[in-house]
Amino acid sequence: MDARELTILYEDNHLLAVYKPAGVLAQGDETGDPTLIDAAKAWLKDKYGKPGKVFLGLVHRLDRPVAGVFLFAKTSKAASRLAAQFREGKVEKVYRAVVEGSPAPVEGTLRGYVVKDEAERRSRLVEAGTPGAREAVLDYCVLASEGGTSLVEVIPKTGRSHQIRVQLAGIGHPIVGDVKYGASESLAGGAIALYARELRVAHPTRDERVEIAAGPPPVWPWPPGGERPAPRCRPPTLGGCRRSSGRLSRR
Repeated sequence: MDARELTILYEDNHLLAVYKPAGVLAQGDETGDPTLIDAAKAWLKDKYGKPGKVFLGLVHRLDRPVAGVFLFAKTSKAASRLAAQFREGKVEKVYRAVVEGSPAPVEGTLRGYVVKDEAERRSRLVEAGTPGAREAVLDYCVLASEGGTSLVEVIPKTGRSHQIRVQLAGIGHPIVGDVKYGASESLAGGAIALYARELRVAHPTRDERVEIAAGPPPVWPWPPGGERPAPRCRPPTLGGCRRSSGRLSRR
């Protein structure tokens, strides 16, 4: 992608939040494909007429097939402080997924241990004590079920590689399109039905929290058949999951 395709969700002197499309790399890899960070740097360079290189700190990640809110740090101070928030689990992250089947119970907490398999570029659920295993915890809430799939809100409490994907697959409900983790079929463009809906962080230089939110990707398999069934569970809270309007706001 290039700077002209970039959707800006929020910007100030220290932060830049953009919408990451599914299929776009957050940062470079061996494929050499265009990246979100390069597009964001080009956008800043053009907007402010910056000579030379533009600094942008990468403080978190989203898998290539995942869409949604992506936050960069525009200064080294912001990068250091935001990275610490992510590392210490102080960032509130809310995802939406469409999964195969209907998880039961309709809300709960998933706990397990995950190992990243570098050779196969995937994660595996393993027993506690397995070498390299790290604990993975998330809260989920089924918002609606229809036509053999369910809309689920997910709040990860840890940030393990492919955590949401492997944990939902581990209870028998893989994310729609995620054939790597057992989905029955793929989606166009290699996307999966998972997006980062909200991100809430402490501002790195001001005594306030910043909330950044975005809607689903342009191609999104919910509601099935164009109908919108009623939510099945109560409006969640930050302790679990929470229904909201997909707005962009600061507080």
